[in-house]
Amino acid sequence: MSTERQPLAIEDLYQLGWLESPAISPDGRWVAYVRVSVDQAANRYRRAIWLAASDGSTTRRLTAGTRTDTNPRWSPDGRQIVFVSNRDGDQAQLYLISVTGGEARRLTKASHGASDPAWSPDGHQIAFLARLSVEEGEQEDAGILPELPADEFERKQEQERRAHAEKHRIDPRVVTKLPYRSGVTYFDQRHKQLYVIDVPADDEAEIGPARRLTAGELDFGPPAWAHDRTALLSTLGRDHEADTLFGFDDLVRVPIPAEGRGPVERLTTAGFSYSDPQPSPDGRWIAARRRDEGRPLARGAGLIIMPSSGGTVQALTDKTDLNIETYHWAATSDALLFTAAWWGEQPVYRIAIDGSGHAVPAYQPAEARFVSEFNVGRDGSIVSIAGSDRNPCELYAVQPDGSERCLTNVSERLIAKRTIAPFEELRYAAPDGRIVQGWVLYPPDFDQTKRYPLAVHIHGGPHLMWAPGFRAMWHELQACAARGYITFFCNPRGSDGYGEWWRDAIHGAWSTAEHDILSGIELLLARGHIDPARIAVAGGSYGGYMVAWLIAHQCRFACAVAARGVYDLISFHGTSDAHELIEFEFDGFPWEQHELQWQQSPLAHAHRIVTPLLILHAELDWRVPISQAEQLFSNLRRRRIPVELIRYPREGHELTRSGEPNHRADHMRRTFAWFDQYCQLPE
Repeated sequence: MSTERQPLAIEDLYQLGWLESPAISPDGRWVAYVRVSVDQAANRYRRAIWLAASDGSTTRRLTAGTRTDTNPRWSPDGRQIVFVSNRDGDQAQLYLISVTGGEARRLTKASHGASDPAWSPDGHQIAFLARLSVEEGEQEDAGILPELPADEFERKQEQERRAHAEKHRIDPRVVTKLPYRSGVTYFDQRHKQLYVIDVPADDEAEIGPARRLTAGELDFGPPAWAHDRTALLSTLGRDHEADTLFGFDDLVRVPIPAEGRGPVERLTTAGFSYSDPQPSPDGRWIAARRRDEGRPLARGAGLIIMPSSGGTVQALTDKTDLNIETYHWAATSDALLFTAAWWGEQPVYRIAIDGSGHAVPAYQPAEARFVSEFNVGRDGSIVSIAGSDRNPCELYAVQPDGSERCLTNVSERLIAKRTIAPFEELRYAAPDGRIVQGWVLYPPDFDQTKRYPLAVHIHGGPHLMWAPGFRAMWHELQACAARGYITFFCNPRGSDGYGEWWRDAIHGAWSTAEHDILSGIELLLARGHIDPARIAVAGGSYGGYMVAWLIAHQCRFACAVAARGVYDLISFHGTSDAHELIEFEFDGFPWEQHELQWQQSPLAHAHRIVTPLLILHAELDWRVPISQAEQLFSNLRRRRIPVELIRYPREGHELTRSGEPNHRADHMRRTFAWFDQYCQLPE
């Protein structure tokens, strides 16, 4: 058998799994996490819960993962894990499993699924979210509960009866507010309510019914237990009639009385939208993320704390110019740890709650990392799921003394057999002198005496940051370089990771990023390794917008690929689940800012496009509906410009990140084939 390394290929998608949801055990000895693998034969993903010893000595599978096992949460005594799974049907439920192994035990029986489990501090109860309609809530309050199937045959029949009833319940579908659909599904007039359920004392004890703490046409956020166990902390929208996907939520305290339900107490007021409340380990404080309601995207998210009894909100991160992604309390309750993108990295930061406003790295890894998730142990240890320039995803542990070790080899086994192209960082000046950060990858067999085609990739968002460790693009960028392309991407104006000014620099003018991208291309052309007649450009979502804008205003590209792009801001506002994006970014509705929004739409300039264009779009994309692609395709086709429209059934806006594996592979295959058709010279 040959031991020679091979270039990374599209088909390696089926071997590149990833990790999710790390959680440290109470004693710090183990880390529970979700391992995602691709089942190529079934064209789907499998998620299983694994355990890794924090000293790096071993890993072992805890659940079979025949379907989807997610969100592991340790019991306070470290003996059990509650997790979410759809192993017994289409609806996800909560399950308990001993960390020593054995069969998982189903805990909930929610008709429309259960999610977001949270253990009480004493380990006797678990809080969770479940969806139900007002009518279903009234029936539940009256004690009218669905009977559980006696066997597998009855279970299948019950599923069919429920599906039949649901089909007729929404035929016709009545729409009264916005948004009425998101992801790949329509909203069903059910609302997320808070429940608690007693944890059985042992395997012999009967599991009792769950108790609902909330009611009405209200959607609560994931629960966290107050330190004294008398209430849950959550979030709740201020107006259930508001047409919003962005929340505008308050922090709330939901009491757990001995009987019945208590009044929900709002802890915050208008001005900011709050999420993810977490009590401090010592019980003195409540922390949360918040966004400015007027400019939630451009200004980013910050961290706040308030006394556990409620009261004055203290902003912690406003002076940092960082956009906070995820956070946890330090074990000592005197600081918060959080992730935020910054100049091509997304590390874990630490900020004290003393009001100094100064954030510092919580630890310094040996290589630049993009941390997607992390968790903090009671002893101060930190585990993180992160990617780097040479490995898109592994689990790392940092001990209190600062020593670090990698606990998994989920990607390393494949990488050891492949030639990985190094990422070269670029920092260059845009026409106005502002510095832009980008990266270039060269083909593994790069020869400085030859000229190569250039592939330019543009990220979506628009307020997103790509980096060498950004897992969702690592494989595609590597595969593109392996195919023989010098591969370039950058974070132009509008990107996250460079402060509020940079993020907000495209306000009212999404096309402003054009010159940051073109300046990077000019820099690479000046090096002399690129054939200027063979430049391809590709992008998705906002990146698709920029692809269409560029080829409508530039003739330098040999071909282009636009995926799930926004091409008409006017119709996008009326059809997207994120209609508010236009209102925030362009200061008003289309009827108020019609000329501005139309002139900033690539479709307004599409009559100038002569570049061959491949358009890729998902048929169930409610973020950017496929009508955007249809309009652009029609324009080019009627003018006989080389154009193809590829429609992916069953998929939504996340096609290239979490869509069916075969669709993801096909998406890459068609993109590269389009590049080759116009950019690769015959052998």
